[in-house]
Amino acid sequence: MKAPRATYEVNGAAIRKIRMSRGIPTADLARSAGISRSYVCRLEIGVRTRMRPATFARLLAGFESHGVPLEAQQLLAAGETDSE
Repeated sequence: MKAPRATYEVNGAAIRKIRMSRGIPTADLARSAGISRSYVCRLEIGVRTRMRPATFARLLAGFESHGVPLEAQQLLAAGETDSE
């Protein structure tokens, strides 16, 4: 049996580009995802590059709550997959 995935490597530039293109303030995305604004900022500028699966799922849900349904692959770093 394969162990569950520990973290995902995300593409912070993609997170920022999508957020900004839709006019979503950082604080609003963070609030709807249940994470801090500073965490979103650190992801976007590349200080943080990895997320736990549950937090990553909340980020996707945060975008969706703003009418931006995304595939996980759109936010993952090159070569990263969301399969376990």
